[in-house]
Amino acid sequence: MANDLSACPGPRRPGPLGEDRAAEFLEAKGYRIVARNFRCRRGEVDIIALDGDVLVFVEVKAWRRYGFDSLEHAVNIKKQRKIMHTAEFFLSHSQIYDYKSIRFDVIFIGTAEMTHLVSAFVADG
Repeated sequence: MANDLSACPGPRRPGPLGEDRAAEFLEAKGYRIVARNFRCRRGEVDIIALDGDVLVFVEVKAWRRYGFDSLEHAVNIKKQRKIMHTAEFFLSHSQIYDYKSIRFDVIFIGTAEMTHLVSAFVADG
């Protein structure tokens, strides 16, 4: 189990902690979490949630060392495309969400603040 991070001693990385905070934040806003850390060969989506009738694919960025300016650059067009391809894969294998509208959000988490960008980017076709 060399790749099982839960078995490693020491402090957790900021990513999983940030994802936990983001999920709690979304649930407090009334979102229903559908999946976390959904992975396929095309990429990964940190959180998939329902916001009413909208299926939301959420990228979470939590960095301790860098400011929000650096975080925003981390969700570049290449990362956006990976998220979109992963969302496409999820939807093709989860027909129960066929009737839903979709949205791509980003949550940036710093040491003392959290910013939720609703509709941070749109699908390119």
